[in-house]
Amino acid sequence: MRTEFTPEQLQDPGTARANEILRACVHCGFCTATCPTYQVLGDELDSPRGRIYLIKDMLENERVPDEKTVTHIDRCLSCLACMTTCPSGVHYMHLVDHARAYINDNYRRSWDDRALRWILAHLIPYPTRFRLALFAARLVRPIRRVIPDPRLRAMIAMAPRRLPTPSRNDTPQTFPAQARPAKPQDKAQQKTPIRRVALLTGCAQKALNTDINDATIRLLTRLGVEVVIPEGEGCCGSLTHHMGKEGLAHASAARNIRAWSREMDEGGLDAIVINTSGCGTTIKDYSHMFRNDPLAGDAARVAAIAMDVTEVLSQLDLTTSAPEPLRVGYHAACSLQHGQQIKDAPKTLLKNAGFEVVSPADSHLCCGSAGTYNLMQPQISAQLRDRKVATLAAIEPDVIAAGNIGCMMQIGQGSATPIVHTVELLDWATGGPKPAQLKTD
Repeated sequence: MRTEFTPEQLQDPGTARANEILRACVHCGFCTATCPTYQVLGDELDSPRGRIYLIKDMLENERVPDEKTVTHIDRCLSCLACMTTCPSGVHYMHLVDHARAYINDNYRRSWDDRALRWILAHLIPYPTRFRLALFAARLVRPIRRVIPDPRLRAMIAMAPRRLPTPSRNDTPQTFPAQARPAKPQDKAQQKTPIRRVALLTGCAQKALNTDINDATIRLLTRLGVEVVIPEGEGCCGSLTHHMGKEGLAHASAARNIRAWSREMDEGGLDAIVINTSGCGTTIKDYSHMFRNDPLAGDAARVAAIAMDVTEVLSQLDLTTSAPEPLRVGYHAACSLQHGQQIKDAPKTLLKNAGFEVVSPADSHLCCGSAGTYNLMQPQISAQLRDRKVATLAAIEPDVIAAGNIGCMMQIGQGSATPIVHTVELLDWATGGPKPAQLKTD
């Protein structure tokens, strides 16, 4: 794609990066075939190619974003299926993130939109605040149908009927590796711990589902891994980052970079383990986010050892046996399969554990969760959720497994089939407790 940015405009690092990405686009339109919003809405401007044109025009002319441009960019899920499909390697994620930051700085939203975004940015990344908000939402659930704003109704519907008790495992501490029987032929197996990792405990996940972190810690320590919850870690910044709120996002990310860098320097880390794939995609991009920041070196170090939990487990001696013959419907979170290009590891781990693993049709399509998308675009999100639930129901699973808390909450609203995190099944298969969702008594 031809661009006409001036030398002065290209002095801005964000604009310079946008220029590189725009020039890589060849208008082929392959991205439209896998874009969920284009499939639902049928509007060229709700496809990656259409949004690229809008972003190019907005940035080149340095104009105040108009309502049309903002509407179509707001409708983007950032599912990144277009990046998997694109034959030209267009890095759409960096482009749309820059466009959102530009809109945030230059567009005056309506008061209710500003209020909603402020609430989300100042509640969800803080587990205690978010837990209190979920409790309040439960109280007004009986009257949610009379609330006129569909976005507020979506927020209330997201609140689980029963909030988990806060886990003691989420506080800064070290979980020692469990001793394992040594294999005489493999001296390396006799060392305990065999690895030392930091676990991101997350923010929303702490309030919504404490079983995931608990299962992750049990599973890793059972495999001989020492797990550290570092002092100072918190929200990864992805929620505010994808809302265009760069200041808030970078502040959250910087706290993590400092916390993990300190742990790397003092005790050493083999990996930073992430069991929420939406967070993982952002953390692996810290090196880009901080490329022009004094923290650039530490950000690059952190990004280099950030790993999804299934990546780590694939490198360990995971001897498992399924306690029950279950048919597992695997839901591939977009942030895992498109954002991180991790497609086979979760399914392979579950198969090796003795579970029957099946994937739904159109598994590349988003479930409609996408961070806060299901709260800010509830109508489109609901259509995508219903489509995903239908394809999962068609394969008749006993349980649905996923690697992202947002997807689990989204699909769980529309499906009667139990849904658990992949690590919960693997923990169960290696001696841990049966996932709560599968208990019938």
